[in-house]
Amino acid sequence: MIEVRPGGRRRIDRVLAPDYTEGVEQRPLVEVRELRDEAAQEETDLSYLRRLLHARIDIVRAEQERRSSGGSAVVEQLATILSTNAVGPATGLGRYQTHEPSRADAHQRHVEALISDVDLSDVSSLADARLGEVLETFISEEASVSVRRREVQVVVDKLNAEIASRYQRGSASVDELLAAERGHHRRKS
Repeated sequence: MIEVRPGGRRRIDRVLAPDYTEGVEQRPLVEVRELRDEAAQEETDLSYLRRLLHARIDIVRAEQERRSSGGSAVVEQLATILSTNAVGPATGLGRYQTHEPSRADAHQRHVEALISDVDLSDVSSLADARLGEVLETFISEEASVSVRRREVQVVVDKLNAEIASRYQRGSASVDELLAAERGHHRRKS
């Protein structure tokens, strides 16, 4: 379960803190964009974690299907399972991601730790009961991640709405945005 710790130092703790968007209407536009970008990065990381979990759920389900129908070994289906997961139809709020996952290794370790004593490279060696337990663990974790991701999306949407309203009211301009971007790129160089 992904827990949010009040006052915590992790990005998810900050983004989902009740005061994260407090007074956003009075904050400078650059600060609102920074908050939005931080929240969007958290959304990207949670989306990546969901994809990892979906892949494992699909592997376990494929093994269960193989056992019930006598189909081909999961290893023979692996490329199809993983490619379907990677490029399959989006569910939920399929949003365009502009960021790359920032904690891919940590997410990989997190997913592996969920079932630390199970090696998914040989799911055929697991007893039926254990395979069912593994599936339930992954499904439960995916549900938890999905809840947090939706909460983060609400924050991103609120910040995007504030940015858009400033452009609509004329209190922000594209010229200012471009000038700020040029200044940001110069500071990085």
